[in-house]
Amino acid sequence: MKFFKYHALGNDYLVLDPEFCESAPSPAHIERICHRNFGLGSDGILYGPLSHEDAQFGLRIFNPDGSEAEKSGNGLRIFSRYLFDIGKVKEADPFTIWTPGGRVESTILEGGKSAKVEMGAVSFESALIPVVGEPREVLNESIELGGKVYLYCAATIGNPHAVFPMESISESLAMEMGPLAEVHANFPNRTNVQLLQVLNRNEIAIEIWERGAGYTLASGSSSSAAAAVAHRLGAVDNQITVHCPGGDIEIEIRNGYQILMTGGVTRVGEMILDPECLTD
Repeated sequence: MKFFKYHALGNDYLVLDPEFCESAPSPAHIERICHRNFGLGSDGILYGPLSHEDAQFGLRIFNPDGSEAEKSGNGLRIFSRYLFDIGKVKEADPFTIWTPGGRVESTILEGGKSAKVEMGAVSFESALIPVVGEPREVLNESIELGGKVYLYCAATIGNPHAVFPMESISESLAMEMGPLAEVHANFPNRTNVQLLQVLNRNEIAIEIWERGAGYTLASGSSSSAAAAVAHRLGAVDNQITVHCPGGDIEIEIRNGYQILMTGGVTRVGEMILDPECLTD
């Protein structure tokens, strides 16, 4: 199989074009391919472009544990760059991509070094995220993780997020809280996790634990969810720079919590997977 590797602020994906593989790999094969020691190494696999009646391009997104994600902001920027690199789209010319988490509109900028994605609307409604319990907006609720009680907010932008507003954040804290929150009984479909620190009215910092992937240097959907939560709590305005460990993502919050996300993309190279990798 032939793969094309990219990263978006350190969050790396392998693009697998159906031209080189007629069907998506099995979950066990995905886990091996993404493994940092026994495979090619990545934070996930983007399988496309696929045909879809509701968009110009279809995309399936797989986590490194073999599970399938509904949406990925960084994955969408990377996939957009791949479409640009193979001549399917042009710079500054918007196009649509379908994912299981909804349809988005994307635009290539800076000769492919950046992409702007209209991510759709954020919702805080428990039934949509989902979060267990009666229908409500999930804002500043208590949750116990490892014997400690934290306040969190929940949101969806096509995939679930649990956002923890905090005075200070760190990688070590994300790695402590993330695996516990991801599989907490509150979240029937598991959840992505963000530790959120508000820096000022236009800047936030986040640490990220991705569902099915673990600690992550950057995430477009996490940036979108965390920025939306900070705005919903009244802590920031609608133009926000999100500082991820791997770099910055720009978020604009429009009417109805519609999110416009802009961030960088870097092409790494082409990789050929030897079948032996999947048989031992």
